[in-house]
Amino acid sequence: MKLVRLSSILHSIKSHLSLRNSFGVSSYSTTTATSERGLTRQKQNASMCRLYRKISPIGDPTVSIVPVLDQWVQDGGAIDKKTLQVMIKELRFYKRFAHALQMSIWMTDKRYFRISAADAAIRLDLISKVQGIKHAENFFNSISKILRTLPIYTALLKCYACVRYVEKAEATMDKIRELRLAKWPMAYNILLDLYCRTGNDEKAVSLMHEMEENGIGWDRFTYSIRLTTYAAVSDVEGVDKTVTRMESDTSVVLDWTCYTAAASAYAKLSLLDKAVTMMKKSEGIVSGQRSNTAYECLITQYATYGKKDDVLRIWQLYKEKRKVFNKGYICVIPSVLKFDDLECAERIFEEWESKNSHYDARIPNFLIGAYCRRGLIEKAETFMDRIISKGGKLDEFSWYFLATGYLQNNQPQKAVEKMKEAVMVCHKRWKPRKEVVAACLEYFKHEGDVVEAGNFINLLKNKNIISVDVQDRLLNNFLRKEPNLDALSELNADDALVGDGEALSEHEVDHIGDSSI
Repeated sequence: MKLVRLSSILHSIKSHLSLRNSFGVSSYSTTTATSERGLTRQKQNASMCRLYRKISPIGDPTVSIVPVLDQWVQDGGAIDKKTLQVMIKELRFYKRFAHALQMSIWMTDKRYFRISAADAAIRLDLISKVQGIKHAENFFNSISKILRTLPIYTALLKCYACVRYVEKAEATMDKIRELRLAKWPMAYNILLDLYCRTGNDEKAVSLMHEMEENGIGWDRFTYSIRLTTYAAVSDVEGVDKTVTRMESDTSVVLDWTCYTAAASAYAKLSLLDKAVTMMKKSEGIVSGQRSNTAYECLITQYATYGKKDDVLRIWQLYKEKRKVFNKGYICVIPSVLKFDDLECAERIFEEWESKNSHYDARIPNFLIGAYCRRGLIEKAETFMDRIISKGGKLDEFSWYFLATGYLQNNQPQKAVEKMKEAVMVCHKRWKPRKEVVAACLEYFKHEGDVVEAGNFINLLKNKNIISVDVQDRLLNNFLRKEPNLDALSELNADDALVGDGEALSEHEVDHIGDSSI
């Protein structure tokens, strides 16, 4: 699985290394030494790109990239800290957090490059994402006091915000104030965003007042968060004033996200005309190497606002301006399906299929789910057979959608078989809906098939879908042939089974973009 276009990493490496002579040396060079330095850097650049090509295909976060790095050094490959930092940045952007952390640790522990405050801040963030907040706290405590500057405390604040630890985040912000480092908007933005996500609207308003009283400048993130905050408390005037100030603030370079945030705020206030006006302004300033994300966001928001023509217009513009990867199709197909336009979704799928020899199950799953919800079971089955015949690999969602379709069509036996398929191939974080699992158990109860019921219950436990306690209770009830067994009540008592099963799981969303490019 390729991680990112090679041109992107080339550009990043060149810009960080200031490779002015990477494509040759000017005939007007004044010294041989200058020429040699240019050639040396050109070789280093090409060498590091070869290393990146070796790392990029390792998409599985459970597979370590350390052996690749070690082998690179053993084979005489060049390594420098700046380029490793660029690679870590790219891995983080594409949510390859485990590999980014491995490279960060390898950079200091194997290559003995001195860790800076910025390096430590990035590692703190990565540890929190990969290993959890407790490990992040332990790492923070190991950081020397000399390095504990604003980047470190800001990273710790972000870690707490990500897991919604409001009190610890506030304590960290107090430390930033105590050290007189609360002079810039970033830390305020993180805490404001946390307040918005946890419904602490009064605290958010109070913190905004603190920023104003202390003369803390606003950046584009501040504007976006403030818009969200005012919308949350239904403050139309606050949103209007923020938009006006945002557009007149010459110290801030606005990007498309500022206007999509304004659009979301107005939409939340049921001011759809103003929301669409903001969307048009957002369109006008989309630019940059990573504008794919902008087009995807525009498509999703227009779909939310019920603007089908705009969805299709932006999709066409997206294809004209940028190369569309799987993430783009993952965005547009469900957006089109919101308008119940199955034919259009099918055309877009066929367009994707014609350009991709490797099947990504997430994309056909949107159509499988749509067919099953509409009761088009035979069409879903034929579609799945087509995918398999072309070498595609179905995942838990594929089989789960088909199972729900069978249940809706009163074919419980087939539903159970497909649920078994889903559970057998699922990853450890997937959780189906309780009602679907309960329907399968009720089928076993009706058939009096204790053996198959036991096999199914054990399979659910082995995949961490139900807890040991629920497994024991269900097995005991089936073995006793309990006539009053209520499977749904048993499952409702299990806090571990909380899946929605109808959409992409958090795991799938987190990994959109790294396995599809």
